[in-house]
Amino acid sequence: MERTLILLKPDAVQRDLVGEIIARLERKGLKLVGLKMMQLTDELLNEHYSHLVSRPFFPEVKSFMQLTPVIACCVEGTECVAAVRQLVGITKAREAAPGTIRGEFAMSTQANLIHCSDSLESAEVEVKRFFKPEEIFEYKDVQEQYVYNSGERG
Repeated sequence: MERTLILLKPDAVQRDLVGEIIARLERKGLKLVGLKMMQLTDELLNEHYSHLVSRPFFPEVKSFMQLTPVIACCVEGTECVAAVRQLVGITKAREAAPGTIRGEFAMSTQANLIHCSDSLESAEVEVKRFFKPEEIFEYKDVQEQYVYNSGERG
């Protein structure tokens, strides 16, 4: 089973969409294995967005991500990185497909409610960046047999 990182950004927190977004992930059949509220530090943001640090808009991104605490989630499922990205929608929210989280609730590129890992490799690094090993939980999901066929289960 794959795991991926999801960050519910300050706009999701301020707009009271945290429960709605988590409910959509759960209804998809994804297993929540890590969840916490945290205030993002300069160091963590510089590391997480290292590919953007030199860009002129990075200070605004950093400032936005520190407006409120964020909700960090780790979900697990078969091919969950791709499934989450499809559920979330494209970065430019006003162009995201109807039915996606961004397509339903967001209009911005920055205030687009949610960050999710863009690949399995990124997910592995990002989960470790935001969660200590003891903050990720292993447990039997009794619904698994209703979400996946026997060949798809981990």
